[in-house]
Amino acid sequence: MFEERVAECLRLCEQAKSLHGVELHGVLAEIAGIIDGLKQQAPDPAGAILEVHARILSQLHEPIITMNIDGYIVGWTAGAQGLFGYSPDEAIGQHVLFLYASDPDQQGTEIPELFLDHGGSLIEARRRKKSGEEFWAAMSLSPIHDEDGGTIGLVAHLSELTERMSTEETLHLHASVIENSDQGILITDANEHIVSVNSAFTRITGYTAAEAIGQTPDLLRSGAHDTSFRTQVREAMRGAGPWQGEITGRRKTGETFPQSVSISVVRRANGDVTHAFSIFSDISVQRAAEERMQRLVNFDTGTGLPNRTLLTQLVDQAITAARRMDSHGALLAIELERFTSINDTLGQEVGDELLRQVGMRFRAALRDEDILSRVGGTEFVAALLNIQKREHSAIVAQKLLDSLAQPFSVAGHGLHIDASIGIAIYPEDGEDATMLIRFADSATKRIQKGGESGYLFYSPEMNQRAKEHLLLESELRKALVQQELLLYYQPKVSLRSGRIVGSEALIRWKHPSNGMISPAKFIPVAEETGLILDIGTWVLDQACRQVRQWLDQGLSVPPVAVNLSARQFDKNLPQRVLATLDQHRVDASQIKLEITESLLVKGPEVVIPIMNALVASGLALSLDDFGTGYSSLAYLKKFPISTLKIDRSFVIGVPGDDNDCAIARAIVTMGQQLRQEIVAEGVETVEQMVFLRNLGCDQLQGFLFSPPVAADDFARMIREGQKLSIG
Repeated sequence: MFEERVAECLRLCEQAKSLHGVELHGVLAEIAGIIDGLKQQAPDPAGAILEVHARILSQLHEPIITMNIDGYIVGWTAGAQGLFGYSPDEAIGQHVLFLYASDPDQQGTEIPELFLDHGGSLIEARRRKKSGEEFWAAMSLSPIHDEDGGTIGLVAHLSELTERMSTEETLHLHASVIENSDQGILITDANEHIVSVNSAFTRITGYTAAEAIGQTPDLLRSGAHDTSFRTQVREAMRGAGPWQGEITGRRKTGETFPQSVSISVVRRANGDVTHAFSIFSDISVQRAAEERMQRLVNFDTGTGLPNRTLLTQLVDQAITAARRMDSHGALLAIELERFTSINDTLGQEVGDELLRQVGMRFRAALRDEDILSRVGGTEFVAALLNIQKREHSAIVAQKLLDSLAQPFSVAGHGLHIDASIGIAIYPEDGEDATMLIRFADSATKRIQKGGESGYLFYSPEMNQRAKEHLLLESELRKALVQQELLLYYQPKVSLRSGRIVGSEALIRWKHPSNGMISPAKFIPVAEETGLILDIGTWVLDQACRQVRQWLDQGLSVPPVAVNLSARQFDKNLPQRVLATLDQHRVDASQIKLEITESLLVKGPEVVIPIMNALVASGLALSLDDFGTGYSSLAYLKKFPISTLKIDRSFVIGVPGDDNDCAIARAIVTMGQQLRQEIVAEGVETVEQMVFLRNLGCDQLQGFLFSPPVAADDFARMIREGQKLSIG
């Protein structure tokens, strides 16, 4: 039975020859179990067991050594002979120490018996071959027990660690890896001073080790990051935790560059930070490639303009914002006419250059915040992301068409090109960019079907309104040239004496076919188009001219108030006003200037110095429509205002409406405290007059006394001494 169990072990050993790793250890464990069962059957248990071990293990290809309790070798496999170079005859009977490395410092752990004290099973140790070569070996150690459980020997399964290095070799390798890394590495001490850098650091930054060591990482600071960002990086260097991210650095030349950075620290056993190290890469090439890719994805290669992808993204974002702000925008689909014939006749290079020049002209006709995109071969799209009125998009469309009026010079050719523009408004016409582009394209095609150039709204109602708006603008320009504009004068009456103490010059438009047109209809158009500058200049000139004429007629006229637009209010305004007064020989005391609260949009710090300059020249200022605009009581006391005018919207409800009465009372009281003259506009009834007079209002202006009248009628009223009956 004993021999049969031994034979079973030998069979397993033969099987183990072709095994490795986990499978090998499994078979060895099975062999060990059989050996344990033989302990009771052997006549000399300890010697028999060791002999069996030796016989069995000698069959294995693995490097396995069997030793007795004293460390003398009793078993030596073919694998052990292959590893160490000693034959079984040379090894068996030797003490295991003859395999140890000659240098005690390189032996690692001492002799195998020490492992038995700790019940160890796996160690790394320095060993020496017959040739004298020393190497690191991994040893799996297993004790051999007798029938009483005592240790009678040791089995060592070895394998060579070809990559195990000494501490010195490891340090040398680490230093070599750091020095030869293609990533920049800098190491700082606890005081954040640089103590070491590698070659890649010098290659990337331009600073040599001598220039960097002793400095702080601020040496590379570009100034591109805010304080919060720098604090995060500094905290990481002080041990707050590893940090990874992108930083804009600065080279020695002053050039900035993007870098990918990883920051970690080295700590003592007690946790104190001794050093911090930063590993960084120059990602300029990567970023440039990404930018090129982004341009390919988002921009038209021929014109450099955004393509349909980017346009859709930006417009969808704008629509979301417009929905929150309750504002409007527009998409203009621009299809070039006659381009195909030019491209076919003169070649693609000429066509490409023509498209580029067209894009430049379109871009110059738009605001900076507007988007111009090329979405197809001959199609551009202009996105007006925020417009005050929907009709304004027609003004822009006309500007784009006008920009094509002059011929293009390409390769010695003078080329003319037209366009058709379809306009879609958001959010009315569509809720996303794709829909708006489709609708704008639809409007463009409707124009092309008619064989014309020009622009057309997708919405017929919007198209009609835009045409009326542009027609009004066109006729208003003609009115300025053809002297269709007139000044009427509405008297201001004292609530103490009932006499006329002034007037307000009010513009009228006498259209040759439509008759009188209300300022409420054409002044907003003038403001939007900038015509108000020319109109404002004309009003002041005409008022001064009329005052001069009255004076030459011997008429003693009270001051005339002239309205100023916020657009006229710039630093040159005082100079322009005084020049007009001098031209007509009119004293500054005979002209008052009326401004509105909307002027405060420019900012008090801008308008107050201009106001002061006007008042210093002898001109009086009135604040018109008080309470309806951007009222700021904090700034009102700083304005050199001599007159406050209560807006008609607050007068119409007195004395019956408690709210209007309270507002009127508050304005009068405030004006009295500021020693300002109070004028009520739009007074139409005796009850309104009595209420306002009792409040302490100084003057009234309204139909109760007189509507605005022509210059001759106003002169007659002055001559006749016309008065208001105030009871």
